[in-house]
Amino acid sequence: MDWSSIQFDWNRTRAFLIVAEEGSLSAAARSLNMSQPTLGRQITALEQELNVTLFEQVGKRQVLTQSGQKLVGYVKQMAEAANQLSLMALGQRTDLSGLVTVSVSQLDALYRLPPVIRTIRQVAPDIELRIDVSNEVADLKRREADIAVRSFRPEQSDLIARKIANEPIGLFCSPQYAERFPGVRELNDLRHADFIGYDLSNSIRDHLRSLGGDSDTYRFPIITEFQLLHIELAKLDQGLIFLPTDIGSRIPELTSLFPKDQPVMEIPVWLVCHRELRTNPGVNLVFNALADALF
Repeated sequence: MDWSSIQFDWNRTRAFLIVAEEGSLSAAARSLNMSQPTLGRQITALEQELNVTLFEQVGKRQVLTQSGQKLVGYVKQMAEAANQLSLMALGQRTDLSGLVTVSVSQLDALYRLPPVIRTIRQVAPDIELRIDVSNEVADLKRREADIAVRSFRPEQSDLIARKIANEPIGLFCSPQYAERFPGVRELNDLRHADFIGYDLSNSIRDHLRSLGGDSDTYRFPIITEFQLLHIELAKLDQGLIFLPTDIGSRIPELTSLFPKDQPVMEIPVWLVCHRELRTNPGVNLVFNALADALF
């Protein structure tokens, strides 16, 4: 290989790729945890090194030029190769130290994770834990997290998954709201109740119809992905919310419409890790601690 022919800074290509994916300098700067002017200077420097214009500004968006569109595919291949190198290197470590990133939902982070974190820190105080709290699915192949708790089994062959539970889900509300539905025995009796939903998709509505055996439309007057807001709204008599039964039973201001042993649905829970990282002692310890303690 003619190394003298490579006339650009490889580090700046990461900035180029993230701006291309995020679509704006501000979003990319937040993703990289750097200032927008610094990121802008990196893009300008890369354009000067390559002698091409990579972006044109359309409103607040950074849109790839024709040259940028041709180059971004090669940069993605570079990023994937760098990511694989990082994964393999981390997998070869032998000490219980270093950064381990765990992706969990809002409810898991608040109600289940603290005692697990305490245990991990007692056993391996040199491990640095980064907790990514989000209901979005972390991309483990791109190192958005090392370990993730998911409600589905991944299909990628380079990811390892262990099913750790079938999580029972119940319907909860305030005692005052529950008084509106005396003698309720099945979901079909709640088709005119107000439900607090996670998104605008029809998946939960369709699931409710299948469980309730009725084609009537269930009402979702409030939509938010912020799970803790669901709980606070339910406390204020604003509707029914879906909660894992073990979490719902720990909130004194809420009551379950159905007995604990009669959940309205069950959701599988999978613990997922990249195969290359499973041999890393720190990642392995955190993975096993989560698997043993979460449910």
